[in-house]
Amino acid sequence: MTVQPPPVGIAGDQVLLPANEPLDPLGDAERVSTEGSKRNFARVGSGRPSSLIFTYGPGAIMDLPQFTIMPAGLDDWDRIWRRRDGIPRIHAPRLLEVVRLMLGPQVEQLRPFPWQPAPNTRSREGADLGVPARVFPQWLRCTGCDLLGPLPKFDYRNTHPYRADEARFEHANCRGRAAARGVGRGAATLSGARRTAVAARYLLVCADGHVDEFPYQLWVHRGQPCEKAEAPVLRMTDSTAGRGSAVITCDSCTLRRGMNEALGELGRLKLPRCRGRHPHLDSFNPAGCDNETRLMLVGASNLWFAATQSVIVMPQTKAEAVDDLADRIRIELADELDDYRANPRLVRGRLKQTIDISEVSDAELEELLARASAPVMAEDERRARQEKWSPVDLLVPEWRYLQREPLGAQHDDPSGLMLSTRPLGRSMPTGVARVLAVDKLRKVNALFGFTRIDELDRVNDLGSRLVPLARARPTWTVATEDRGEGVFLQFDEPSVAQWEAEIADSEIWHAHREAHWRNYRNRMSETAKSVDPDERLPPPRYWLLHTFAHLLIRGMAMECGYSAASLSERIYSWPGVGDREPAAGVLICTTASDSDGTLGGLVALSQPDRLARVVETALHRARRCSSDPVCASRTPRDPEDFLHGAACHCCAMASETSCERANRFLDRRFVIDLPGSSLGFFK
Repeated sequence: MTVQPPPVGIAGDQVLLPANEPLDPLGDAERVSTEGSKRNFARVGSGRPSSLIFTYGPGAIMDLPQFTIMPAGLDDWDRIWRRRDGIPRIHAPRLLEVVRLMLGPQVEQLRPFPWQPAPNTRSREGADLGVPARVFPQWLRCTGCDLLGPLPKFDYRNTHPYRADEARFEHANCRGRAAARGVGRGAATLSGARRTAVAARYLLVCADGHVDEFPYQLWVHRGQPCEKAEAPVLRMTDSTAGRGSAVITCDSCTLRRGMNEALGELGRLKLPRCRGRHPHLDSFNPAGCDNETRLMLVGASNLWFAATQSVIVMPQTKAEAVDDLADRIRIELADELDDYRANPRLVRGRLKQTIDISEVSDAELEELLARASAPVMAEDERRARQEKWSPVDLLVPEWRYLQREPLGAQHDDPSGLMLSTRPLGRSMPTGVARVLAVDKLRKVNALFGFTRIDELDRVNDLGSRLVPLARARPTWTVATEDRGEGVFLQFDEPSVAQWEAEIADSEIWHAHREAHWRNYRNRMSETAKSVDPDERLPPPRYWLLHTFAHLLIRGMAMECGYSAASLSERIYSWPGVGDREPAAGVLICTTASDSDGTLGGLVALSQPDRLARVVETALHRARRCSSDPVCASRTPRDPEDFLHGAACHCCAMASETSCERANRFLDRRFVIDLPGSSLGFFK
């Protein structure tokens, strides 16, 4: 069953917002209808939950059929949520704790997107929900005459309640390119027509995540006002000369200037400094910004990188359950906590409709109230913990739970996890020690910010480059809840430890380590000066498991009925440190956010002999690559700084949706022996 994705809404009649005026797309549409005007429907498009959190979240630019929009910050989402008596929440305490570490202890909940399914295609139920968005960029170009101007020069049309794709901006009296230039037969007498206007494609961005409209008027006049008109008429025409960029022309004074002058290192010197603008928040950075700006296209893939974390929801331990219940009580009682703390009986009556504490004794309830009343984490403590925090901290509880043997053939749990034990196939390669069939799982993903130009881990987690999702510190953030299936393979730890010790002294590993040093120096932010690059380099066992996971995804995609892009990896790989036991395992899973689960094709591969055959075949195919011998012998040498070895798109690299590390830290030589190398784990 396919579920209609959540809608994205904008205000059709109010696209240029005055300063400090709240964004309320659906309210604007209702006001237009009440005034008796022709109905402008606020809904302009739709997107799947996974795309709205990983590709088109707040601050990103979403390309609709006729124009582009930018989802607004979380402040504006609250006006949408207030249209409902209750706000749904996604329960994932471990993930919520990490979000609080990133955004502050004031975060109380994870929320899904504001959406509900309609019972039929003609129903308007749920039409009062949607993700609010602003039109951005707000300079448009007429497709008929190349007129370039801000939104007031164009008319907005969106009158069909069931055809959001027909929403558009139009140039009401377009006479075409010939008339605009005053050439051609009868150019001056051509009657006007309505032509669609599309987004002007250039933007200015800076390393701290600000984005702004390109100043076309100042650009064509080289920083000066037009000598002939206070509001000059501009046009954007395409040029096939040089680097094939656009040319901006002023009809009022006939000045012209090509956009190719803004490209490259020399072009940056001609661009204005950053103004610190955050269009998704309708604000500017109070502290200002004087960074250099870069020219970027509207559809550039490096315009928006989501900063997210995810967890596989596992059953809670007793201690985790107590902490979770205390936290829920603290949030529910809020300012009333001190008043109720002295009287547990009143607490039971107060929480009766929201939190089930019927099985909690009075003594336990008093302890819960004491925990709920404990001081929240201080800001200095939060920042200190944030600096030491690693994504591995999210994986450790999952790994520890996966070490337990399931209670039955199909052990189901209220958390949404169902595990089954599988014996090893007769031909399973030595080194794989254990297999679990993950019949059901629930994965929760939370968004806590974003970056531009480069990913968060590529700028060394520099706080100033993480763009906020709200004007003030948010009390919630958006999350998605995925359900699916998978297969878990655990490696033999003694074998992995022995292999890892041998690899650590090899020339190939030293080459990868030095390449990582060069990569760090070349690409990371200024905070790299105080961080040892070796702390960010995954150990050899991670390279082994990561490469093995990619090979397995390719092999499974040929057997399970899902495409390789639908499969994703979750790598459990770290050496033992302190009280943290070593880990070496891979979870290959597929999940979907808009259905109750998947079809069972992947978990069916966990059958012993079938899985053994898939693993054998994947390892056999890895021995040959169509780019060999170049691929098989690829080793980074100074000044090269790439973070992979014998791996390419022909043999081991996977799609962005499958890989958790953007196809870095891969080398087939660590998995199997290749010509000229005997470092493979599987002999």
